[in-house]
Amino acid sequence: MRWDELIDRAGGVCEFCGSGDQLAAVDVTDQDRILQCQLCRSEDAPGVHWRCLEGAAWSQEPAVQIAAWRKLGDISEAWAVETRENMMMDPEVMTRAVGEVAVVHVDSNGMVLDHGDTVVLIKDLPVKGAGFTAKRGTAVRNISLVPDNAHHIEGKVEGQRIVILTEFVKRK
Repeated sequence: MRWDELIDRAGGVCEFCGSGDQLAAVDVTDQDRILQCQLCRSEDAPGVHWRCLEGAAWSQEPAVQIAAWRKLGDISEAWAVETRENMMMDPEVMTRAVGEVAVVHVDSNGMVLDHGDTVVLIKDLPVKGAGFTAKRGTAVRNISLVPDNAHHIEGKVEGQRIVILTEFVKRK
């Protein structure tokens, strides 16, 4: 977003606190920017200053919602936790807000799983809809990680592509 578009959207003030002092564009995500004053950009802002986030959290602008949600997560005071929990964002906006958090898949022993790994089933698993049971000790080669769920992987067992819970596998 260009500077003049950002100024117009924000009304020429900080999108957190409403101050017009020393404004600058701040990247929130690779596709979102907001306008902030020097105090909101600094690490030295007094704790009481961040109460402005209670209003910013209700902004209709997704970039402001994302920035406020993230900043509220850094504040451990009860009002901040409550404000963050009560924020209402579209699912797509929430995905962008948490998008930098990587989903990590781990097996039953706590070992990190990677795409293409081979795992072994540690328990007999009935496969719903396929009419067979995947037996304990079966090797599942070339697994795929389910990107939005750390507890699910995909792999082929007896020629069928199935979803397997990570708690029932160990890395080979």
